[in-house]
Amino acid sequence: MTLSRRLSAALPALALAAGLSAFAAPASAEVSFSIQDRDVTRMVSLGGSCNRCELSGRNLAGATFTGASFMSATLVGADLRGAELVGSNFSSSDFSRADMRGAEIQGSNFSSAVFRDVRMSGTEAQGANFSRADLSRADLSGAELVGANMNAAVLANANLSGAELFGTTLANVSARGASFSNAELNAANMTGGDFSDANFSGAELDGARLSRASFGRANFSGASMRRADIRGADLSGARGLNQEQVSEACGDGTTSLPRGLTVRSCTSRGMIVAPRAPVPPVPPVPPAPRRNFASADRH
Repeated sequence: MTLSRRLSAALPALALAAGLSAFAAPASAEVSFSIQDRDVTRMVSLGGSCNRCELSGRNLAGATFTGASFMSATLVGADLRGAELVGSNFSSSDFSRADMRGAEIQGSNFSSAVFRDVRMSGTEAQGANFSRADLSRADLSGAELVGANMNAAVLANANLSGAELFGTTLANVSARGASFSNAELNAANMTGGDFSDANFSGAELDGARLSRASFGRANFSGASMRRADIRGADLSGARGLNQEQVSEACGDGTTSLPRGLTVRSCTSRGMIVAPRAPVPPVPPVPPAPRRNFASADRH
């Protein structure tokens, strides 16, 4: 069965014979479905605008969102494994408990979105915007977040072990109890963040900016901190931190360290400069409005 339908404000719901119930209050979206057999993966293409859509629990594995606007949409528990989200706007949307493992995200906006308990291991999200997003208890292990913007995000008890965070903005985050073990945080901006009880064991923090951030009871065992900027950082309660690590970092008189450790100053010339975040791709122009229609092939 094949079905293609244009959603508009005049059509508050779309029901599909294949077991998909309504999308709530869509504004205008192009939706294409191809279902050949119950055991064959469904191919879904979503574009245009469908703000405040209700997509909770939907099977959207392998779906493609290109230049789409899904602001304030609800995707609680949705299956988005291997989905592609390119140049799309999901600001203030709710992805709680969604499965986004292996998803490819390019230049999409998730500002103020909710990702509590989401599974995003192995996700590629270079240059994505997660500013002010709630990623509490999210599984981001092994994710590629190079150049992503996570300014003021909530990462409490999130799992970012083995993640690639080169040049990622983690300024002003609340990352209490988060795990960054064996993660690559080189040149990341962690200024002003709360990393209390976080785990940085085996992590690479070369050239990262830790200024004015707090690390009470954080674990730095085996972490690399070459040329890390720790000016104004509160590391007084950090665990596993030794003089060799601190001697490789760059601090000043405002750096707080565990008793017995001393800091050295560095010139700005010796510090690693974080790269600029990738420029998001330009979203394609949505198709011109046309009459609502529905078609289905009968066999």
